Amino acid sequence: MSTVSTELLFTALTALFTGILWVPIILNRLIEMGPWKALKNPEPDVRPVSNWAYRLSQAHRNAIENLAVFAPLALSVHILGLGNALTTAAAMIFLFARIAHAVIYTFGIPLFRTIAFAIGFACQMIFGLRVLGLI
Repeated sequence: MSTVSTELLFTALTALFTGILWVPIILNRLIEMGPWKALKNPEPDVRPVSNWAYRLSQAHRNAIENLAVFAPLALSVHILGLGNALTTAAAMIFLFARIAHAVIYTFGIPLFRTIAFAIGFACQMIFGLRVLGLI
């Protein structure tokens, strides 16, 4: 049995979280559009009636975009053997920041969404600076 670094574990958990964010969105589409229309052909440009579902779809898109930045940085830290207490903490904080961002965005809470995003961004920068040897 191989040991997974904390950085990779939390990257995987972040990916899994990002991967399940679509579930409430499609459930809402099934309710709003009915099963046939919701499942026959995706209409991504059709805005959900429910504001929360629209905001969650935006949060999902944002989560995908941020995972695309974070995951390669986390993999780089792992492959290069650069993991330390700071990268371990940043990986954990990144996951919780992404969860907070999605929840806050879905409920439409201003300011706190930006704070959660900025915390996640700071975690990405920690990984990037570590790969570059600047910290």
